[in-house]
Amino acid sequence: MSQLDAPARSRRMGLLPAAVAMGVLVVVLWVLEGVDQATGNALDPYGIEPRQLDSLDNVFYAPWLHGGYAHLVSNTVPFFVLGVIVLMDGWGRWLRTSLVVVLVSGAAVWLFSPPGSLTLGASGVVFGWLTYLMVRGFYSRSPGQVATGVVLFLFYGGLLWGVLPTDAGISWQAHAGGALGGLLTARSARGHRPD
Repeated sequence: MSQLDAPARSRRMGLLPAAVAMGVLVVVLWVLEGVDQATGNALDPYGIEPRQLDSLDNVFYAPWLHGGYAHLVSNTVPFFVLGVIVLMDGWGRWLRTSLVVVLVSGAAVWLFSPPGSLTLGASGVVFGWLTYLMVRGFYSRSPGQVATGVVLFLFYGGLLWGVLPTDAGISWQAHAGGALGGLLTARSARGHRPD
């Protein structure tokens, strides 16, 4: 290992700290949904409304909110698992990846969702993290990252059908935008090869 590699290694995070951090974020998701349910869905208006200028800032709020407990349950496990894996590369990588995914997913929803719809939920982030983790190894040429991507594809690859407009109640725009954001982030991180 060269001296240039030492800072990258020191920024990495172990499994336990990453799991604890993502566990805290999952608790935040559940607390927010609890508040939303207790207040008669008072937080739902913070979802993304297509092509409404006053809804643009909701791009940052919508991933934290869900349309009920069933919606939240479906996102919880992949949000936690994929978030832990991304976070193990450090907070900087996690923040950059998450920010790009949120922005691209939110932009896709804002630009392409049907008028009068309201989109919220973490699934765009889940799709972004999944795509990022599945393809980053091909850009970094890291055998470990390629293997991680293959394993994730075997477990979660079926989710990728969610980028197609198959169900009127599911935002394929958020999923496709998240996947694109994950791909863009993986490409931009091509020089990042963990030890």
